[in-house]
Amino acid sequence: MPLVTPLAPDANEDVAELAKFFNETLGFCPNSVLTMQRRPAIAKAFINLNMAVMENKGRVTAEQKRLIGYITSANTGCRYCEAHTILAAERYGSSEQRLENIWSFRESDLYSEAEKAAFELALAASSVPNAVTDEITAKMHEYWDDGEVVEILGVIALFGYLNRWNDSMGTTMEAGAVDAGERLLANSSWSRGKHI
Repeated sequence: MPLVTPLAPDANEDVAELAKFFNETLGFCPNSVLTMQRRPAIAKAFINLNMAVMENKGRVTAEQKRLIGYITSANTGCRYCEAHTILAAERYGSSEQRLENIWSFRESDLYSEAEKAAFELALAASSVPNAVTDEITAKMHEYWDDGEVVEILGVIALFGYLNRWNDSMGTTMEAGAVDAGERLLANSSWSRGKHI
């Protein structure tokens, strides 16, 4: 049972309009947003931040951002966000091979050296205590410019917020996310956990 029950999708007209963004990324509005709308200013600020962080203005692709979000979420243990990010990565064109082999990224030819650097940053930056080293920083600067580093860390930080929100809230997982988790994360230890 969630800490706070989500409101109906049409409970706040402004939030409902902004939340249409998630129809593209996930195919539905997440229950996390429907819970946040109990304080509409929080829901609106979150949606606007999400849109800004996930916007594509350069070399960091929508698929890469979702994989970075997945690694961040899996590292923190947020089952809710794992299912959402893996679903969104698939919706943004990630191949079955890339999804299945994400935890072998260090040895895999499926990922570029630039992606590997970003994935290492995702693991280190989402760890508590923070584990970003000079070596990770140097690798990031080898492959990404400062604006791209800001984009990548923006994704990691956004999911840090979402991981804390959804795991603490025990947000009820939507059918589309459950399906994605069961289908795309079958070879991992993924389960719905508390997100019933």
